[in-house]
Amino acid sequence: MDRKFSEYMAEWLYGENGYYASYKEIGKKGDFYTAVSTSRFFGGSIAKHIVSLLDEGFLEKDSVICEIGAHHGYFLADVVQFIYTLRPSLLDTLKFVIIERFDNLQDFQRNYFLESFGDAVNLTHHRSLSELKCENAFFIANEIFDAFPCELYYKGKTARVEENHNVEFDVDNEWVSQKAQKYHKDRGEIAVGYEEFAREMADAAEKFEFMSFDYGEMKARPDFSIRVYKKHEVIPFFQKEDESGKEIKRDELFGETDITYDVTFEHVKDAYEEVGAEFLELKAQMVALVDMGILELLEMLKEKVDEKIYKQELEKAKILIMPNFLGERFKMIKFRKE
Repeated sequence: MDRKFSEYMAEWLYGENGYYASYKEIGKKGDFYTAVSTSRFFGGSIAKHIVSLLDEGFLEKDSVICEIGAHHGYFLADVVQFIYTLRPSLLDTLKFVIIERFDNLQDFQRNYFLESFGDAVNLTHHRSLSELKCENAFFIANEIFDAFPCELYYKGKTARVEENHNVEFDVDNEWVSQKAQKYHKDRGEIAVGYEEFAREMADAAEKFEFMSFDYGEMKARPDFSIRVYKKHEVIPFFQKEDESGKEIKRDELFGETDITYDVTFEHVKDAYEEVGAEFLELKAQMVALVDMGILELLEMLKEKVDEKIYKQELEKAKILIMPNFLGERFKMIKFRKE
């Protein structure tokens, strides 16, 4: 039976046998790297920023610190560890929350926190933002907007997917066409769900700051960026053969690989402004991390450990901030609701 592409992508990633429905390695042994898998100083920089928000009075000592789509839970755990290093007393008052839809990943995260912190940290899970209600929160997400299902658009027509995984552009979809016109696209991806996600976050917390990291640009790309990651190999979605001339079969990639696309941050910005949140900034990840104090954290490390360990951590951190690695391609976008 034919499906919308957004339904097809949702099944690929989040279906019963989807890519994210089971535990997946990230990093060298997985299909791709993330900032979290690269260096714990990524989470450390966020922790330093959270402490600064407390010092300036935007966050309260009993605020919720919430990660959305935490996968293994390593990112939030790094944040917790650095908060303890910078301001130990905050572990007694801050509330740590993960939004995670899959039971098996909740179990993994819960066990990881237990192994890491024992009963010193109280971790709460919710399946969606709609279950959370609080007064004051800091929300963080890494590579979440590129994992929202999308529709594919080409010269006035929206895609449908046939049973054999073939894609045809012959559907009239007014909503998709309006978004494509708004963001000046005659082809490419139109994300589905940003508006609802922003609305749920605005309803979840009376006052919040939200920070997210992803790859993309403020303005929409003029072409298709949708692609598959398999063992660090990038396979454009519409590519028919690999480098050796072998046919690429979508049915073999479906649910077994990560599928993603570049984020149009203007779409994210519009979704949050529609619910009354203020857009603060969009900047390269390297600039954001330096502004939040990653270099100061590395200096702190240098004073406490031997030179070999320091150099190892420095090399990992460089991958986060060097323009030819993750530093330039990844962006940080930030919003506030007061």
